[in-house]
Amino acid sequence: MGLEEFVKNFGYETRKEMKASVEETARLLMEGRAVLVDIRFEEEYRVWNVQPSVNIPLNELPKRWREIDTSKVVITACPHKDRAIIAMTYLREKGIPAKYLDGGLVGLVELLRADKAKEFFERTQK
Repeated sequence: MGLEEFVKNFGYETRKEMKASVEETARLLMEGRAVLVDIRFEEEYRVWNVQPSVNIPLNELPKRWREIDTSKVVITACPHKDRAIIAMTYLREKGIPAKYLDGGLVGLVELLRADKAKEFFERTQK
């Protein structure tokens, strides 16, 4: 579906479907059913990141989008969600039913503290 069709057909269901909550994202990553695409610049990613994830900076997405494992739920992410929404829209234009991380990486990191961090680490590092 092209961007024009996406916009024409946009409604409450579409709005809900394009978001992945921090809880849903953590669960899907622990189950090995999602790929987290961190679209921050490489320097940002090197300073801190959430694993498992793949770093494809937003400005490199047009040449690298084919690297994404589309057999899993594709979730784009950045600290908040502004760049992630742009990346999600771009990937949907390419036919990938991507979602964006609602709450951003900051929200995901906030969720994954203490005991939750331990469980997440153990389940994603298999």
